[in-house]
Amino acid sequence: MAEVVTGEAVVLDVPIASFPSRIAALLLDMLVQIALIVVILLIVLPNAGQLDAATFAAIGLSCWVLIIVGYPTIFETLTRGRTLGKMALGQRIVSDDGSPERFRQALLRALAGVVEVWLVIGAPVGLITCMLTARGKRLGDLLAGTFAIQERVPRRSDLPPAFAVVPPPLIGWAQVLELSRLSDQTAAAASSYLRRFADLRPAARDELGRQLATAVAAQVSPPPPPGTPAAAYLVAVLAVRRDREQARLAAQRPAAQQPTAQRPAGQVMPADGSYRPDSYRPDSYRPDSYRPDSYRADEPAADHPRPSGFTPPA
Repeated sequence: MAEVVTGEAVVLDVPIASFPSRIAALLLDMLVQIALIVVILLIVLPNAGQLDAATFAAIGLSCWVLIIVGYPTIFETLTRGRTLGKMALGQRIVSDDGSPERFRQALLRALAGVVEVWLVIGAPVGLITCMLTARGKRLGDLLAGTFAIQERVPRRSDLPPAFAVVPPPLIGWAQVLELSRLSDQTAAAASSYLRRFADLRPAARDELGRQLATAVAAQVSPPPPPGTPAAAYLVAVLAVRRDREQARLAAQRPAAQQPTAQRPAGQVMPADGSYRPDSYRPDSYRPDSYRPDSYRADEPAADHPRPSGFTPPA
């Protein structure tokens, strides 16, 4: 993981592409480039007898530059940091501040790649810089101010176990929650935030939480109780959304396949049935003390102070 400070001064943790996966992506790109060179040679060679030596050399040099330099430059510019090899391995090149790669940076990386990738004498330079730099940068990345991140990660569950249920103080509010306007994109962003909750720095975690809670609150009604922390609000919304989706799918099954156990009305419960309604004491909760990372389904919310609650838009 690498810490990236965005233009809004928010610190994010992003996964760096591993050295073996970068080598694999590079080899795939080299195979594509070599295949293109072979195709061009098969087209040009039959007509080589009709060309003088200078013309033939000029055509060959132009094709070589177009493929070796133009291929990564064009692909990374149009796809915002990806080539065919990087797409296959789930990688992307980004700027040091986390912003998309620009044309100037893609061109610098491609020009440096002529030396450190295609020339034998330059290959050790790229290997050494990849092993010695904190973000695994090769020479082209150092010149362009970029690094490679891993976009594709193993698929995980929609919500971690710690965020599987509606926090007890919000159960009553969750029963009347209207989610029809909540978009899949907003829900996915909130789910990703909760999965990375423990990995984010406190300042970035609170700032991102407030931004996401504001976005969700614009699509969900009614607003949460005053003083509800942003993380608790997002947990409740996603847990209700998941629970209602599961209920909808269960209603579509044949009656013989439906489970016999019925869920208590108005209760949002985990799949393993570990939540006990009698474990919640209303007087044990303070809206400004909820910590999602300390919540347990079979215990009251722990009393750990939080900086402030989430204030939904009016």
